[in-house]
Amino acid sequence: MKRTYIKLIKALIVLILSLILMFICIYNYELSPVSKTDKMVTVTIEKGTSRRKIASLLESKGLIRSSTFFNLYIRLNKITNLYASTYKLSPNMGVKKIVSILNKGNNYNPDSVRITFPEGINMRKIATIISKNTTNRYEDVIKKANDKSYLKELISKYWFLTEDILDSKIYYKLEGYLYPDTYEFVNKNVSVEEIFNKMLEQTNKILKQYEKTMQKNKYSIHQLFSLASMVELEGSTLEYRKSIAGVFYNRLKSGMNLGSDVTTYYAFKIEMSDRDLTTDELNTYNAYNTRGPNMEGMIPVGPICNPSIESIQAILKPTKHDYYYFVADKNKKVYFSKTSQEHNATISEIRRKGDWIEW
Repeated sequence: MKRTYIKLIKALIVLILSLILMFICIYNYELSPVSKTDKMVTVTIEKGTSRRKIASLLESKGLIRSSTFFNLYIRLNKITNLYASTYKLSPNMGVKKIVSILNKGNNYNPDSVRITFPEGINMRKIATIISKNTTNRYEDVIKKANDKSYLKELISKYWFLTEDILDSKIYYKLEGYLYPDTYEFVNKNVSVEEIFNKMLEQTNKILKQYEKTMQKNKYSIHQLFSLASMVELEGSTLEYRKSIAGVFYNRLKSGMNLGSDVTTYYAFKIEMSDRDLTTDELNTYNAYNTRGPNMEGMIPVGPICNPSIESIQAILKPTKHDYYYFVADKNKKVYFSKTSQEHNATISEIRRKGDWIEW
């Protein structure tokens, strides 16, 4: 009788342990992500919404497996607050992560504006983008970019902005220094100054590691930005840009003009996709036009676009070679030559193959 009793107790213990283990497995499964998809789902939790209703909402959106186990998890972990707001949640997060997000809350702002400034765009395009996404006019942007009082404040604040940007020949004083990226602002009423300040802060953040290198360079910081902006528009990859930078340095060292068409387009405020340049434009002096007269061994008076970090890296660490010419085809492949004869032969070959860029 005693042995039977002991066996019964053991069997009961095994059963209880099995049930506990089974519950743990089910519990962990119910807390796990619903799927592997990272598709974001917008969920709005209104003020005063109970935890049970929140759980039901999440379950109906396919973000959790079970509202019951969601509530159980909250109780077991003594979660007291799930904040009202609008969230971006995904089925691959699982209950633990979702609860953590709701427990912290967020600063969701339905009026916020995200603006993307692509790499290599100039100030005119920046002004267009800002005018389309905010209440600021195109003219407001251009005016602020040339506001002398504002510029002097910036020069005293940022190491990479120098008195060089105040040159009267420069079209837009902040050209080249506004880091291309995606930014978020409170609403469409954001001021041009706020936008510029945020972009300049990003420039400072990105370039901080190169500060000493740029300050010790043979060329001024302004000249380095100018060269980087040319490299940005002439090459499509880091390797091409480093080699193009090498060409520019070789030509400067030899007292040649840089001969870059992209500077001529900028000089006459023509977008490269609009049309080809005329002979008169190519041969007219302008402080930006490196194809024009009196520009031998000269760098443009200022940047012609806002370059990426790759182009700045290329200028700081160019590929060393003995090439003095380069040309790109319509497929963005860049060809390098040592002499003008080789260069002209390459152009003829590109034309023969039908790969010449035509607007």
